[in-house]
Amino acid sequence: MAQPLVVLSGVNKHFGDLHVLKEINLSVERGEVVIVIGPSGSGKSTMCRTINRLETIESGTITIDGQPLPQEGKGLARLRADVGMVFQAFNLFAHKTILDNITLGPIKVRKLSKADAEKRAMELLDRVGVAEQAHKYPAQLSGGQQQRVAIARSLAMEPKVMLFDEPTSALDPEMINEVLDVMVALAKEGMTMIVITHEMGFARKAANRVVFMSDGQIVEEASPQEFFTNPKSARAKDFLGKILTH
Repeated sequence: MAQPLVVLSGVNKHFGDLHVLKEINLSVERGEVVIVIGPSGSGKSTMCRTINRLETIESGTITIDGQPLPQEGKGLARLRADVGMVFQAFNLFAHKTILDNITLGPIKVRKLSKADAEKRAMELLDRVGVAEQAHKYPAQLSGGQQQRVAIARSLAMEPKVMLFDEPTSALDPEMINEVLDVMVALAKEGMTMIVITHEMGFARKAANRVVFMSDGQIVEEASPQEFFTNPKSARAKDFLGKILTH
């Protein structure tokens, strides 16, 4: 039995007096798409950010592909290359072209030649549907296009796992599907993904498993079918009642 790709075990985190992650245990298999949902302030983003060590933890362990998270230095840079992250904000370098945004990491961290990095970048931009924007700057693109570029930039590092922290929440409604479509395609290709989202249609379509968090804890996890039709906990029922009726 192959070991899971991402394992959080007994993870705790405080911000001052606030206990934001309480004994989190989560394993994600290779090629699995795990959707994390729950009310605001339930610890979803913090959990996501601990996986590539944007947030430190006080106790517990996190391993990626069997390796514990390094504290800092070169090991941490390598780990971050293995863990792609797409945020609400697109976090593109404003003063660099789209093509340069995507080739920067592969050239610097993965030591690809400029020619190889550019060839790969163009393939990825084509894949996310914005190849014709390669020589523009981020500000010249729509939010949906910028987010698709951000996904391509993460993919350029050939990550083992992709983390998405509410990747569509800053987008206008008409742009949401263009980003979700790229994510659905990635899921179908077998990319391991941990996705925090409010897009329940995407969860139903792409997830292998739904993880529901509330008050810093994982309250329940189930297949999308099971979770949406038959949530076990009162908190999940309440949450679904609020979001699915609108």
